[in-house]
Amino acid sequence: MKNQNVVDPVAKSRVNTLVAFANSTNLLKSSVTASSLGGFWGLYAKKLMKTLKNSKGDAKVNTFIDSMRASSPTRSKSEENQDKTPTWILYHPSALNMFDEIVYNSRGKQIVTFLDYDGTLSPIVADPDKAFMTEKMRATLKDIAMHFPTAIVSGRSLDKVYNFVQLTELYYAGSHGMDIKGPTKCRSNKKNNEAVLFQAASQFLPMINEVYKILVQKTKCVPGATVESNKFCLSVHFRCVDEKNWASLGQKVRSVLKEYPKLRLSQGRKVLEIRPSIEWDKGKALEFLLESLGYGNSNNVFPIYIGDDRTDEDAFNVLRSRGQGIGILVSQIPKETNASYTLQDPSEVCQFLQRLVEWKRKSSHCYKL
Repeated sequence: MKNQNVVDPVAKSRVNTLVAFANSTNLLKSSVTASSLGGFWGLYAKKLMKTLKNSKGDAKVNTFIDSMRASSPTRSKSEENQDKTPTWILYHPSALNMFDEIVYNSRGKQIVTFLDYDGTLSPIVADPDKAFMTEKMRATLKDIAMHFPTAIVSGRSLDKVYNFVQLTELYYAGSHGMDIKGPTKCRSNKKNNEAVLFQAASQFLPMINEVYKILVQKTKCVPGATVESNKFCLSVHFRCVDEKNWASLGQKVRSVLKEYPKLRLSQGRKVLEIRPSIEWDKGKALEFLLESLGYGNSNNVFPIYIGDDRTDEDAFNVLRSRGQGIGILVSQIPKETNASYTLQDPSEVCQFLQRLVEWKRKSSHCYKL
């Protein structure tokens, strides 16, 4: 007779890890009890963050400038969030600590990896043109691509991302997925490059170029502001802008876009994003790439999406709605997210990807035996 009390080893390991963590942070003695550990995994991050906000009496974010601050917390705000970290980690545990669980859930399925660039593969830097990743990360990406279909999904233009990464084995989805190319044996500058898979907003190029020139002129008077052209979208960076000038910068950008109703504005980490008003984002790009790989309606795929910004939430949401794979948020502070797990920074992303490669090599070797 089958023993009904047998506990899955991965699940048991996860509970033990959580109990140890909770004990070490005194959470079991305060807001979390041992009996509650089994059921909290079904709660989404929004519910948690809503509770945290209510407990602090935070005012609801209503204005555009408040939105800029919310997406780009100051140092003091980051320090304030440290108080929320222990509870937040219970709902969004480290992907490194839960690595065994992740690969256990992927058993029998094809892993496909999707990676943001800035803040995920490279550190966030003041000068966007100097967001270089390490050679160790590049070597790791090359290994990952040898074992799993791999795509870089970035708000940067496709060519800029490729110039940073310089690996032909990958899929590249630039401009928030509006410009997608597949792996090629060699890169080509020809317009009709056969590697082009999809360009969702080609008709917007003249308008994007026009707005770029206007924004460059309009923002000249704001010290530290820079406008970056990412082909099918624009980025107005305010990482080097004094916070007292954020309102002025935001107003200038919005005044320009009033004349271009076919473009929309969103916020990221110290950046304002201008994109065509079409139903396309990083989540749509993820779905398109899965379809291109033959996994559009497949139950035998396990997508892993790793990103650090608000724009990556579109991909996290797609994974939740599909009920497939996992989202991993790269962040050192609590954020509202639909990702399942977290990593602290690009160095931890590199460690996670290396462990995936090692796991795949070992499992392949055992299979051959």
